[in-house]
Amino acid sequence: MTERDIPESWPTTRAGEPDDMNKVFRKSQFGENQAFGIPTTGSTSKSVKQQTQDNSGLPLNNQPEIASSPSKKSRKLPRWMKSWVLWAIALTLIPGSVGFLAMAILLKLPTAPSCPAIFWPLASASVRLHCAQLAASKQNVNDLLQAIALVRELPQEHPLRGEIDRFVAEWSQDILQLADQSFQAGDLEEAIATARKIPQDLSAYKLVDEQITKWESTWSQAENIYKNAEAELEQRRWQSAFLLSAKLLRVDNRYWSSVKYDQLNALITTAREDSAKLAEAESLAKSKVVNNLLEAIKLADSIGRDSYVYQKAQELIPAFGRQMLDLAQASLDRRDADTALEIARQIPDNTKLHSEVEDFMALTDAQRSAWIGTVSGLETAIFQAQQIDPSRPVYNQAQQLIARWQMEIEDVARLEKARTLASQGTVEYLSAAIAEVQLIPTSNPRASEAKKEMSRWRSQVETIEDRPLLDRAQQLAWLNDINSLQAAIAEAGQIRRGRALYPEAQRKIRTWTASVQRIQDQPYLEQARILARSGDFRGAINTAQPIASSGRSLSGEAKAAIDDWQGQILARENWNRAREAAVAGTPEALVQAIGLADRIPRNNVLRMDANISINQWSQQLLDIARSQGISDIPRAIETAKLIPSRSTAYNAAQEQIRNWQQLLNPEPPQFQPILPSITPPIAPTVEQ
Repeated sequence: MTERDIPESWPTTRAGEPDDMNKVFRKSQFGENQAFGIPTTGSTSKSVKQQTQDNSGLPLNNQPEIASSPSKKSRKLPRWMKSWVLWAIALTLIPGSVGFLAMAILLKLPTAPSCPAIFWPLASASVRLHCAQLAASKQNVNDLLQAIALVRELPQEHPLRGEIDRFVAEWSQDILQLADQSFQAGDLEEAIATARKIPQDLSAYKLVDEQITKWESTWSQAENIYKNAEAELEQRRWQSAFLLSAKLLRVDNRYWSSVKYDQLNALITTAREDSAKLAEAESLAKSKVVNNLLEAIKLADSIGRDSYVYQKAQELIPAFGRQMLDLAQASLDRRDADTALEIARQIPDNTKLHSEVEDFMALTDAQRSAWIGTVSGLETAIFQAQQIDPSRPVYNQAQQLIARWQMEIEDVARLEKARTLASQGTVEYLSAAIAEVQLIPTSNPRASEAKKEMSRWRSQVETIEDRPLLDRAQQLAWLNDINSLQAAIAEAGQIRRGRALYPEAQRKIRTWTASVQRIQDQPYLEQARILARSGDFRGAINTAQPIASSGRSLSGEAKAAIDDWQGQILARENWNRAREAAVAGTPEALVQAIGLADRIPRNNVLRMDANISINQWSQQLLDIARSQGISDIPRAIETAKLIPSRSTAYNAAQEQIRNWQQLLNPEPPQFQPILPSITPPIAPTVEQ
């Protein structure tokens, strides 16, 4: 590390440590200068001890003395020491080198102090300020605080106090900015803790509480927006949640306006997509179709744990499974055990109905065996139900079924015996079968089945007993005269109410009775028709009236004939009145005549005459209108409008009305500009 490198931390130097003081003193005496780190040069002369040493490091006074002798004095020097050229070069280089070295030492600038090695109790203010600036330049909280600590202990009256205060305020702002960076990055606690590190006795500390209050307010505002958006998501109000998320963009914090905003938008998008899945699942479940319920469970299960509708989805999955179990139960209630078991097997494990499904399938298997209707089937059902553990919720139901099936075993044996007897088909065996099932108490489980069988066998007995009566009645009615029909009615009437053939006997009796009534009433209705054909509608009505009001076989036919004859009478009356009214020949009379004639039904024989007269009277109205148009066009128009659209004169009347209206309201003439005629110039004649 060079002298200008900035350490990560500086060792603190305590006063009163003699070893450290000595080190500093020795270093300042023999090593680097304390303040500037410049190596000091020692004395150029060697010590006495050093002077007494040769190159081997041994003191000279310890070597044996050698007497100077003439032979040594006369020893020759080495040859190179005798070369004057070498001495000339040496004498030239040595002074220059010494001068260059001296000049370099004089010109060498002092280096900056080594801040970690400084003994701070003895450091000057300029050194402290210099090292504090170096520390602050690293722009981290600890170094900025150390920079402040280095200079804040200087006296208030120090000449550099103004500059020091300016630096301290600047460094405090730097710490606040670093704290704000933590706040913007989303770490409010770290930002507050950093800001609180600024010494409270500094004038800049008054900004700390203000900045922290601002941070906390901004953070609280953002949290409230986020929580409100989450509440809207829980209520599935997506649009409101989106509007709230947009407010985060205006929050003065990068973490909330970017990271949390993106996070919230992602949550809203996911929640909306998951809600659509859940809605689709609920819609499918409403169909109460097994495949749709399975698809609904898959959709609900695909919703992730981080979704706001996850809890709702988890609540619906068991509900969908229970709907499938209800469908299985409905099939079981219809005694369709196979379908019930098939549905139950498809219920997924994630519905958390595994135990209930197992219990349902166990009981369904047992009931399916019981429904075979044999003793062996019931015994198998009892055995299957006995396998259900007492700890299971359906144990009590299984025990009730076992008790019921045990009672049914005896009843089934009786039913099987009775069915064997009834299969012979004779009255005696059928009666014996009925007597056998009557032994089954009404309180027993098979009592209803026994009752149905007994009713069926009784019906067979009654049919065997009463069929001859109905057959004889049918033979009597074959002649189709009054006496034969009445005899057939009497024979079939012997079949009493409540017996098997009673409904069939009554249908035949009604048919034969209607035939008798028709034979009796037909002459009177025919006589009435003869009177009507002769024109005596009143006499025809009086003759048919008793038949119409009797409620007998021909009552409806007689009533329809009477209605027709009354219509004929009314049509004739309207026709006569119309002709009488038309005699006057006035527009009013003609209109009245047309209205009366138009009341005649279209299927009446007088309708053709009425149509001819309506056309004639309409033409008369048109002629009257044309006569009126000579002197009174408005009155003529009103008369022409009375002509009915069904008449042959209607189109001519409408044309006449348009002509009269044009006369009353003529169109204004259209003037066209008269253009001047331009005579083309005559070409000059060329003389030949």
